[in-house]
Amino acid sequence: MTALNLAELEAIARAQIPATSWDYYAGGAGDEATLRDNVEAYARLRLMPRVLVDVSKLTLATTALGAPIAFPVLVAPLACQRLAHADGEAATARGAAAAGTIMVVSTLATMRLEDVATAADAPKWFQLYVHKDHGLTRALIDRAVAAGYRAIVLTVDTPRLGRRERDVRNGFTLPRGLALANFTGDAARTPATTGGSGLAAYAASHLDDALTWDDLAWVRAQSSLPLAIKGVVRADDARRAVELGAAAVIVSNHGGRQLDGTIATIDALPAVADAVGGRAEVYVDGGVRRGTDVLKALALGARAVLLGRPVLWALAAGGAEGVTQALALLRAELDHALALAGVPSVRDVPRDVVR
Repeated sequence: MTALNLAELEAIARAQIPATSWDYYAGGAGDEATLRDNVEAYARLRLMPRVLVDVSKLTLATTALGAPIAFPVLVAPLACQRLAHADGEAATARGAAAAGTIMVVSTLATMRLEDVATAADAPKWFQLYVHKDHGLTRALIDRAVAAGYRAIVLTVDTPRLGRRERDVRNGFTLPRGLALANFTGDAARTPATTGGSGLAAYAASHLDDALTWDDLAWVRAQSSLPLAIKGVVRADDARRAVELGAAAVIVSNHGGRQLDGTIATIDALPAVADAVGGRAEVYVDGGVRRGTDVLKALALGARAVLLGRPVLWALAAGGAEGVTQALALLRAELDHALALAGVPSVRDVPRDVVR
């Protein structure tokens, strides 16, 4: 890869990915206003650098739910990665491990969670969709525990799939030869449709749209792994999640793919961080494209960010090595931003660095 930044990487990847798959990865819900705002909200924030600070030695390393990571960027859960590269989730796992960080593995992966776990010797978290069949859901958790995953990331913003018009127009479904590899039978297939999204049809058939706060307690009881709640943008929801035992809250609007018009995640972050008040770890995803974005998120209360679409671009452009290089780009930009902002450590970024 010759990209100097993630935007250039996106252009390289677009030439590698078939149009229907690109639309699936790149698209959002409705008018895609939230999709755009996730990125633009970072640009609206301004940095207030401190001067005459010793930045000769910077600390980028931190921890995520107790696991050491080289810098505060994790790989977000991303479905159907073999649409981008034949090695799919296994390549992403190797790329993330080489960069010294954690990959969150999607329930809707195109490789079995056990195979992703063994692809690289590094900590991983498992993202969980609760299915209508709670026995199937329990089995997923048991498999994740047995495979050595370090946390369960419960996605709570998907009672049904957002209306993603690109996928509706394309009649998106997984092509022949690919399946949702963590399942068998109908649960492994997105149905072929005319004038609709096969993934939306899958979600309507299989995902539990009756999920409530009571189910959070049920999920917690299935294992001793720490539980992260992903898909929170409200302070009161974050507070309740922590009161019910969540070890982490991930501020997320599903990359603008669920309810269009939802607040940008970086705008939602400060109130959530204040509501959590240090009783759990806080993360944010959506819209991160530069190292300065990571710095802004840390200042506003995040322990780390989760990187989504750019990982898919990197995977398409260069497989595992591409993922490592993309993460290295972001790490180098963060290192530079910390130095110029007068912030020696990612573990202590003052809120007043951002305005």
